[in-house]
Amino acid sequence: MTTQAAASASAALYERRLKRLTDAIELREPDRLPTILFSHFWVARYCGMTCREAMYDYERLAVAVRKAAIDLEPDGIQPVHASIAFGPTMDILGYKQLEWPGHKGLAEDVGFQYLDAEYMTTTEYEEYLLDPTGFMLHKYLPRVAAALEPLSELPQYPGVLHTRIIQSMEVYARPEVRQALETLIRAGEEMQKMRAVQSRLFQELAEMGFPLAGHGTSHAPFDVAADYLRGSKGAMLDLFRNKEKLLSLMDRLGSLIPRTGIATVKAAGGNMVFIPLHWGLDGFMSPKQFATFFWPQFQKVLLNFIDAGIYPHVFWEGDCTSRLDVIKDVPPGKCVYFFERTNMFKAKEVLRGAVCIRGNVPASMLATGTPSEVREYCKKLFDVVGDGGGLILDAGVGVPDEAKPENVRAMFDCAKECVY
Repeated sequence: MTTQAAASASAALYERRLKRLTDAIELREPDRLPTILFSHFWVARYCGMTCREAMYDYERLAVAVRKAAIDLEPDGIQPVHASIAFGPTMDILGYKQLEWPGHKGLAEDVGFQYLDAEYMTTTEYEEYLLDPTGFMLHKYLPRVAAALEPLSELPQYPGVLHTRIIQSMEVYARPEVRQALETLIRAGEEMQKMRAVQSRLFQELAEMGFPLAGHGTSHAPFDVAADYLRGSKGAMLDLFRNKEKLLSLMDRLGSLIPRTGIATVKAAGGNMVFIPLHWGLDGFMSPKQFATFFWPQFQKVLLNFIDAGIYPHVFWEGDCTSRLDVIKDVPPGKCVYFFERTNMFKAKEVLRGAVCIRGNVPASMLATGTPSEVREYCKKLFDVVGDGGGLILDAGVGVPDEAKPENVRAMFDCAKECVY
């Protein structure tokens, strides 16, 4: 086959895969069951890398992604570099919100772990609501990275005008601020190195016939409050002690979050955004709390993305079976609900004609089961949840780090046999 013929064949394959995904998202029957390759450290381990190597060696991680794509032939690939390949940048920043492999004595072949903490106090709600950018610059960033602590000294520019702007330049010459800015530049240069490798990988994958299944990430307003601002304890207490402040924060975040997310996805030239959810699940919130503090604000975020022509892939990390009747209130054929432990068969019953369902081969099955068990489960998902279209096959939490390669291959091979 000539180079031109090979390129033409790859382009045709790319379009078939993209159409397969789009048909499922828009609730049409594709030619067969589509798949997405989503993982964190599994692709690295699949190719003999440790978790630490995956976080620090951009080029080897790209090789691993290419090999996994060739071996498994997914219809879409969710980017992995932006999810894990930031070890060198965190070293530069003295980043405090994560523990990661090889850091502070941790083993080199374990995943990273988020450190839950209070990064905004109850007395700072008003400050954040008045000036979110100012709060992030002067308070939040200095708290999450040691190298950024001097940013707390930067001027409060809403009150610095005219010639005082000129006078404020003195701050940037202070040794500690200068050092912080120089550190920011080094961190930015390191991220440019990673982005360059990622961009080449995306181009190579496209030339091989593999579309991306994610062009950015976003959040639910309550998750931002609980994960990144108030901490889990603070957010739970605020449901009872600071309801009005929390609702005001939710309302503000409902406007801020999609603005950033839409810009990111559009800049990437894509139309899919990945949104992992942590708090709006059965066992974390009562139905009344969900209807007050989570869904209205998150629905606003979803509708903003949909209005911008972007398909949200919402990852419900846990069980949300009791929420199905509420969360089906979105424009039909415009949204993907990626379920971890939600009853997929009940979800199909409730969400048919409204939302594409993605998932949910159990992590435990992929890690400890057999290929025949995986095939049997995938076939049942296709027969029941895939009825009439609207199903994308994936693992329940993406491919878990500990998954057996033969089980992962069984999942992707089975999808190729599930023809409409």
